Amino acid sequence: MRRSRFAENTDAPIRWDVFKQLWPYLMEFRQRVILAMLCLVGAKLASIGLPYVLKYAVDSLNQENKTALVLAVPLSLVIAYGVLRLLNVLLGEVRDTLFGRVTERAMRRLGLTVFRHLHQLDLGFHLSRQTGGLSRDIERGTSGISFLMRFMVFNIGPTLFEIAVVVVLMLTQYGPSFALIILLSVIIYVAYTMKATHWRTRYVTMMNQADSTTNSRAVDSLLNFETVKYFNNENFEANRYDKDLANWEHARRKNRLSLFALNGGQAFIIAIAMTSMMGNAALGVARGEMTIGDFVLINAFTMQIFMPLNFLGFVYREIRGSLANIDNLFQLLDKKPKVSDQENAGELNITRAAIKFDNVHFHYDAKRPILKGVSFDVEPGQKVAIVGESGAGKSTLMKLLFRFYDPNSGNVSIDGQDIRTVTQDSLRKHIGIVPQDTVLFNDTLIENIRYGRPDATDEDVSQVISMAHLSHFIDSLPEGLQTQVGERGLKLSGGEKQRVAIARALLKGPQILVFDEATSSLDSQSEQAILQALREAAKNHTSLVIAHRLSTVIDADVILVMHQGEIVESGSHAALLSAGGRYADLWYAQQKQQTEL
Repeated sequence: MRRSRFAENTDAPIRWDVFKQLWPYLMEFRQRVILAMLCLVGAKLASIGLPYVLKYAVDSLNQENKTALVLAVPLSLVIAYGVLRLLNVLLGEVRDTLFGRVTERAMRRLGLTVFRHLHQLDLGFHLSRQTGGLSRDIERGTSGISFLMRFMVFNIGPTLFEIAVVVVLMLTQYGPSFALIILLSVIIYVAYTMKATHWRTRYVTMMNQADSTTNSRAVDSLLNFETVKYFNNENFEANRYDKDLANWEHARRKNRLSLFALNGGQAFIIAIAMTSMMGNAALGVARGEMTIGDFVLINAFTMQIFMPLNFLGFVYREIRGSLANIDNLFQLLDKKPKVSDQENAGELNITRAAIKFDNVHFHYDAKRPILKGVSFDVEPGQKVAIVGESGAGKSTLMKLLFRFYDPNSGNVSIDGQDIRTVTQDSLRKHIGIVPQDTVLFNDTLIENIRYGRPDATDEDVSQVISMAHLSHFIDSLPEGLQTQVGERGLKLSGGEKQRVAIARALLKGPQILVFDEATSSLDSQSEQAILQALREAAKNHTSLVIAHRLSTVIDADVILVMHQGEIVESGSHAALLSAGGRYADLWYAQQKQQTEL
């Protein structure tokens, strides 16, 4: 079974240092935390006082002389019992309300921190991640904060405090036998619960892993809906999904059976403890050493202690799981991006927009070099095209320019500034791109275009729509710019998506434009219209064009021909054809294909 990338085995030792990492997020509302703790103490004192009020009420009712004054005492005690019960509940509600704000803000802050950090991580991380599993891990981590605070602070801690107080009261007021029964029962109960829970966490982990894998499988399949349809693989996908569901079902069954063993053992220990305490108290009443009220008090205290402990297995397991899930998030935050800004990184200052690749070597795997000493210059305002067969390294140059990766050796500079010495934000601010695979957000058409510059006016958007030759298409839509494009833009054709991408890049208004197969999905008529628009947009801009279709770059100032990670030819279209080299071979091969079509 495939594990989620960040799923940690909750069978591992508990990471208590998570609290230290979590503490700053909880201290935003320090006063609320203090008030919540005061309410917690007040509620617990009221809870401890309840059995005593009940004892004195029973004893007063047990008296033979039933005068009006004597009857007033139990009535007052009954009222006091009701007040304490109400206080116990109300103080608990106030505590939860006060601390709820603290927990929710901590979840919000940590969630936002993780989200920002994910966008800071390098492209290599995102290419190998599982979106569905990762989203589940983030969800579990932020939800774990709520559970951890609720049960660790408001359940386990107060319960242990109450047990200690009750043991002392039993010892001082009723002798060592009662205190010993309570203490031993609690110790045995806790030890059994922790051991059994530790044993069954493997099944909980299996269930979570199966859940993440199943979710990842569903998300991956649905995101690639069209591909599934193209290859008639609906049944294949359903069978794979059912196999994951079968693993999930098996893990759930194991989890359920282990839970039965845990709950059964807990019930047995509680039954023995209750029976022993009540039997001991009954003997005390029979010997005249204790009153009926004492019997009721001991019964109430025993039930009061074991009722919250009855959930200890669930709470202990969930706390372990919550700590592990929160630790997963902090481990995610600890991941360092392979590409990061230098401490003294400054802003990229563009005056001419000249690009220089100087002896750039790059590989993803040392055994398979991608770029082998690539060097070239793009002069200000120049249009440089990069052509070559698939796998030659063309798109890698674009990724290095955007600094998704850093070269293994050599450097990339803009206006003489090594891009490793400037902030990534300032670098990417000055570069616009029309990618080959255009991915749109599940939003309206206008918002997808406006994404290039979120503060752009409607007039700005209208201008780039005209430049990208989108006006006719938008006018043909019933809802116009308010048309929903669907997830990843699935409601639009490839050409329509690319024109939206062109409009978005133009709206950004960068000094450098990069086109990665920008017209590959357009028909010939649309292609020529877009190319004309791009020529106009590229005026007074530095342009880098990655192309497979050579007819789209014949007007480039310089054409660089790549082969196996090296630049093997460079020059204008006419010069390269005259040279009769690799470019000429590619050109004539494509022309032949066009003629045959």
